[in-house]
Amino acid sequence: MSAALAASLTAAPGIAGAQPNPSDTERVATARAYLDALVSHDASAVHFAPDATRVEAGLQTGYSGPQLSRDLETGIQYRVIQQIRDLQISEAGDVVTTRYLLDSGVAGIRLTTVQITETFEIPDGTIHTIVADIVPV
Repeated sequence: MSAALAASLTAAPGIAGAQPNPSDTERVATARAYLDALVSHDASAVHFAPDATRVEAGLQTGYSGPQLSRDLETGIQYRVIQQIRDLQISEAGDVVTTRYLLDSGVAGIRLTTVQITETFEIPDGTIHTIVADIVPV
């Protein structure tokens, strides 16, 4: 990937990083929509395959597109997310990889920050698999 493309796929610190970017490919835009939904809890722009899956830290946490959408909108595990920052995105074929810091807390107070690497398989404009690795920082 060229340095210019890498720079255009990197969000500014302190934002969700999912705002539409004219230089995004369809796959990158699809991954950005998912990241935006983590913060906004509005999954209407996220396109999952019906049988989409998600694995987090080696454990399957997503079993279908409808369940993943529901979780993004109403899941308590996502309600504590305050922001995504320092987002970096790369793409290779059908795979989009995102790396970012995620701040979580309650009542506006940040309690923890984790570094997340998520790998999305997006072969046809819909997310088929997400694999998330999480490291406390």
